[in-house]
Amino acid sequence: MRRLTTTALAALTVGSLAIGLTACDDTQESNSRKSESKARNSSYDQLVARQPAHTGSYSPTRETKNFWIDTWMKSPNKLSYVYIQNANGEYGYFILKGLPVTYCVSLLPPEVKTPADFGDTTGDLLVQGPSMDGTYSSGSNCNAYYGKDATTGAYVEFSVGQNQSYFLYDQPLDLPQFKGARPMGPSRIEDVKDSTR
Repeated sequence: MRRLTTTALAALTVGSLAIGLTACDDTQESNSRKSESKARNSSYDQLVARQPAHTGSYSPTRETKNFWIDTWMKSPNKLSYVYIQNANGEYGYFILKGLPVTYCVSLLPPEVKTPADFGDTTGDLLVQGPSMDGTYSSGSNCNAYYGKDATTGAYVEFSVGQNQSYFLYDQPLDLPQFKGARPMGPSRIEDVKDSTR
């Protein structure tokens, strides 16, 4: 009995020491984090006091966003001219009604809330929601674009990357690099010369 009591006391002593040392380590770590956080905040406050953010009376970014809205959101018949350059430096083009759209764009939010049981509590999780076609997309096919051909209404799809890039304009351009560009879809520039811009 005496041996059991001694063993139990020894185990309790070791356990108490371990808990005490852990508490000290937590306190030291907590104090270290607090000290570094205080230093970071102090440095930030000093820098802001010496170099406060400037204010402006004009935003070129907002102006350009408004230009985008004025260009693309005023007419349902607006055409886009998509020039594609391949790895050999050769150009082709599509003429679309409206803008080309990437597969990453969705009409619905990509995530939905769903109830979840966390054991002691319940709550909501954000999970991937289905697309309008009843399937799930990974959002990794952002280099594929599609649109509506300007004169025939045909579905047009193209991809970029892998040494192929595209340039988008709201009107055909008479640039040297586009001189030999071939139509890659049903519409040709000659077909839409009198279209609404």
